[in-house]
Amino acid sequence: MTSVTKLLFLFVLIASSILSTAVAETLPPIPDPPQIPAKGYLLIDFNSGRIIAEQNADERLEPASLTKIMTGYVVFRELATGKLALTDQVTVSERAWRTGGSKMFIEVGKQVSIEDLLQGMIIQSGNDASVALAEHVAGSVEAFADLMNNHAKRLGMTSSHFTNPHGLPDPDLYITARDIATVTLAIIREFPQFYPWYSQLEFTFNGITQPNRNPLLRQDPPADGVKTGYTAAAGYCLVSSAKRDEMRLVGVVMGSPSPKARAEASQALLSYGFRFYESHRLYPADQAVETLRVWKGREQMLPVGPARDIFVTFQRGRYDELSARIEKPAEKLDAPIARGTPIGEIQVMLGDEVINRVPLVALVDVEQGNLWRRLIDSILKLF
Repeated sequence: MTSVTKLLFLFVLIASSILSTAVAETLPPIPDPPQIPAKGYLLIDFNSGRIIAEQNADERLEPASLTKIMTGYVVFRELATGKLALTDQVTVSERAWRTGGSKMFIEVGKQVSIEDLLQGMIIQSGNDASVALAEHVAGSVEAFADLMNNHAKRLGMTSSHFTNPHGLPDPDLYITARDIATVTLAIIREFPQFYPWYSQLEFTFNGITQPNRNPLLRQDPPADGVKTGYTAAAGYCLVSSAKRDEMRLVGVVMGSPSPKARAEASQALLSYGFRFYESHRLYPADQAVETLRVWKGREQMLPVGPARDIFVTFQRGRYDELSARIEKPAEKLDAPIARGTPIGEIQVMLGDEVINRVPLVALVDVEQGNLWRRLIDSILKLF
């Protein structure tokens, strides 16, 4: 590189830095999240996991029918593992039929398919459907509640406890806004084949058509879920989700004073997130972002990359301030190394702030080399 070229490169670098700083300084500050009438709320970006707004998100609250989100997750897992099929027939028990609150109007002794029960629970919010599903999956409501708690623990829902599949009041039934967001994200991510039911506007069973109680599905085109809930003790609750372009947001509102208040609060949160934030995929899963030296292996170089897509969420207009740096392992890498082994991390920066840290993993297996390769590398490592 000539002296003139070096000077030109330095000038461009300095100019870009000044321009980025100037752009950042001219951006208006993001206003505070909207003040909404709720005991607790949370707004999260689905892809990056960035919390955009929250209040009392870790307070234990009564979930009402938001409980059915976890019920759906458990049944979806059973379907995914092949333990159930959508066409399986469930014989309705008297306990299921007698369950109070909202119903899909199943009848004692009749057989109903898993698919119909799921739609009756999700769209019509049928408490009777929830009990029928629980009894079929686990043998009893109580055993099913144990499954719910086991899955909650596995998902990292540390402040929730389930005692039934429908959400009718129980002193030992509680959840937080953060935890219900966690299982909602899991459903969208793990079960895209079932998630469209949450946007279905109505469902007819036994000659009775009932509408989906989520008002956002009719007034906000990007909205496609998720679940309403209400009891006198819990207040009016709504877990909402909407997608615009490649950005999906999930909002949780718990304990609002009226159906109108919870709908307006949910809409306000989603609008705030889409208006002031943007989300981008920076690196796809399994794409090599660095190649590292491996010692004593059949191969000498190891490609490393993220195990999952790397998304970041940040204030609109600051895309040019994004950068990334790789933190490599301090110790030298010796074979054998299995694919998927964590090796270092990638840090995504917005200006001088680290906004995301994602582990890097080995993208291939590197087996141990022969005796001669190991001997040579052992000597080279000394120097």
